[in-house]
Amino acid sequence: MTALSTNSDQKVATAAAEPDDIPLYEARRQIYPQSVHGRFRTIKWIVLAVTLGIYYFLPFVRWDRGPDAPSQAVLIDFPNRRFYFFFLEIWPQEFYYVAGLLILAALILFLMNAVAGRVWCGYLCPQTVWTDLFMAVERLIEGDRRERMRADAAPWTIDKFAHKTLKHSVWLLIAWWTGGAWVLYFADAPTLVTELATFQAPAVAYWSIAILTFTTYALAGHMREQVCTYMCPWPRIQAALTDEYALNVTYIYDRGEPRGSVKKAAVLREKGLPAGDCVDCGQCVAVCPTGVDIRHGMQLPCIQCGLCIDACNTVMDKIGRPRDLIKYESEANLEARQAGKPLSQRIVRPRTILYAVLICLVSGLMLTALIGRSTEGVAAIHDRNPLFVRLSDGSVRNAYTIRLTNKKLEARTFALTVDGVPDATLEVVGDSADALEIGPDQTREVRVLVTTRDKLEPAASLPVVFRIRDKASGLAASVNDHFMGP
Repeated sequence: MTALSTNSDQKVATAAAEPDDIPLYEARRQIYPQSVHGRFRTIKWIVLAVTLGIYYFLPFVRWDRGPDAPSQAVLIDFPNRRFYFFFLEIWPQEFYYVAGLLILAALILFLMNAVAGRVWCGYLCPQTVWTDLFMAVERLIEGDRRERMRADAAPWTIDKFAHKTLKHSVWLLIAWWTGGAWVLYFADAPTLVTELATFQAPAVAYWSIAILTFTTYALAGHMREQVCTYMCPWPRIQAALTDEYALNVTYIYDRGEPRGSVKKAAVLREKGLPAGDCVDCGQCVAVCPTGVDIRHGMQLPCIQCGLCIDACNTVMDKIGRPRDLIKYESEANLEARQAGKPLSQRIVRPRTILYAVLICLVSGLMLTALIGRSTEGVAAIHDRNPLFVRLSDGSVRNAYTIRLTNKKLEARTFALTVDGVPDATLEVVGDSADALEIGPDQTREVRVLVTTRDKLEPAASLPVVFRIRDKASGLAASVNDHFMGP
């Protein structure tokens, strides 16, 4: 009993001695990524140049769609409710194409994850691309890792103030250009640029640019790895989608351990003792944009960019050891190395086959829908009050609102007919059913009266079909509805 009391008193005393102001969250540790050269860094530069080149300059690419049609290759035209993508024109009722693209993008992301982990995060994610650009500007103005660390630790001087001001000014310029390029996708780019420069653009354009400028500057310039670690949900989602055969940036610890200097490792090898290839230089950590030590295994902040591979290979070349101490490797192969079993790369497996089949299926469905996509359409709305009218001669009349759609960029003339109601006559109020003109890329609503003198069964509801036919090309479309009787 005395021992129990003594232990309890010690615990209480220890708890009382602990500080009460322990922070709930870990404070951010400033990261100074070092420049690196190699295969994966080159790939990232190419991806950065291609993706940002497309983003910034695509709004200025022209595409001839004929007279009275926008000539911008990619345009989201909200006022006219159209989306133009080169030769495609998507109408609001065809939003399923956009849904199909989103599904396709998700499946491709799943396939990329199944093959090579967070390869999207490391190379193609917008946060990664813009952060790479911002860090390149920072390195160009303030110097590499050591120069930046030394400058931040030093007191403020005119030179330091000038370098910081220049860096943030360039960052803001890039962020402003990013926001400005985004709004150009929603209006004719050359026209909107002129309006923005002369302060005649809509207020929403200036607000959009301001918001995107702020978010780009904050996320790519200041938050950086915090976005990948704390804000982005994908690292947590992809952990549930991956398996032991996915390739990830991996430290081959059975080859690298035990760590030691080059001289120490040479002495150990001469004595026949185990010696690892890792010289504990820390270059893999110094070049990491999220500050991860890959030698501790897979970690949530690691974006699998491969820069640590380039850094480690450079060191291995200098000390005369084999490359790929850090490389893209699967967990299954890592375990096989420990067990002395043969290694194998299982890129093609049920998971990747399933994703590939689904991608082909969705792509095929979308392609089929695009190929068979009609350039005309018709929709019918039956009058609800009254559903029918009994005329003085005993005939029954139903009224409809018919909407005709012309998706071509030229005026067309359609003939409207009705089928399914015996002895029926069709009348278009204020126009001729044989010559309904619709302007280019427009819709038109007409009021239609369908009358029959045939005797109908009580409470009759007959299926009726409205058809339109292009008088020039013969292309047709139809819609089903009902003819109501007393």
